[in-house]
Amino acid sequence: MKKFLNNQSGQSLITLLFFMVIGITVISAATLVLAAGILSAGNAEKGMNAYYLAESGAEDGILYLIRKPTYSGTLPSLSVGSGQVSVSINSGTITSTGTYGTTVKKIQVNTAFVSGAFNISSWKEIN
Repeated sequence: MKKFLNNQSGQSLITLLFFMVIGITVISAATLVLAAGILSAGNAEKGMNAYYLAESGAEDGILYLIRKPTYSGTLPSLSVGSGQVSVSINSGTITSTGTYGTTVKKIQVNTAFVSGAFNISSWKEIN
């Protein structure tokens, strides 16, 4: 019996190395998936911030058109936190661009005065 045990002395080392390789592989894969998720969430947050900046610029353009219905031109740029908003108005069409970091979102709002009432006919995100 003693001779049988001496012949298998390296088997536990090979088994340990095998399980270590499997464990390192699983942990590495989980780390990569987690890192990709974190980057994706960060990009999604930047996109939402840029979109909300563009929406606030569109609302600012609406207020400006209500006060001056015949205005065409560019409104002064706004800085909100780490973002920028630029708004242009051309014949009742408001184009608002929100920039947050490197992410840019644009919103276009079509408006018109009909029988003395201010109407918004469309509100959409554009490229």
